[in-house]
Formats: sequence, C-alpha cells, structure tokens
Amino acid sequence: MNCERCLIAAAVFLVTGLGLIFGFTHGTLGFGAAYPVAGTALEVSLKTTGLPALAGLISTLVGVLLLIIALVQALVAQVPSEPAKAPTTKVA
Repeated sequence: MNCERCLIAAAVFLVTGLGLIFGFTHGTLGFGAAYPVAGTALEVSLKTTGLPALAGLISTLVGVLLLIIALVQALVAQVPSEPAKAPTTKVA
C-alpha cells in the first residue's frame, strides 16, 4: 500500500472514529472568562456509551496507526536510493 492510499484510509478511519465518539456524546461544555486571565476556565465533560464508544475508539486508533505508517512511508520515499549500476561489458 503506497503512502497516498494509507493517508486516505487514515483520514477515513479518523473521521469515522471521531464522528462516532462526538456524534453520540452526552455531555456539557462550559466556558468562563475572567479579567485575570489565570481565572479563565474551560470545562468539557464528554460521555459516549455503548457500541459507538467502542467502535469510535477502535476506529480512531486504527486511523492514528495508519497515519503514522503513511508518515513513515512518505519519509522513506524521500530518501534517495542508490543508482543502479550498469552492467559493464568488456570490449575486445
């Protein structure tokens, strides 16, 4: 599998996994701004239950793994290979 196909598969798995996780989430989101910036707070509470949680986690992990594989394949493709040695023939 070349790096382009691996990257496409990684994107599909990541979008599917994160879509399942965030699409079936029951939670809250809160943001409080304060004058001293140190008092500003962002609170996120996410809870996904059932099959979407399991399938989303597995799909996201597979997507991250494929993304790492695509990165390694792209890096290896950039390394120049040794030039092929032309066979030498003796001229008599």
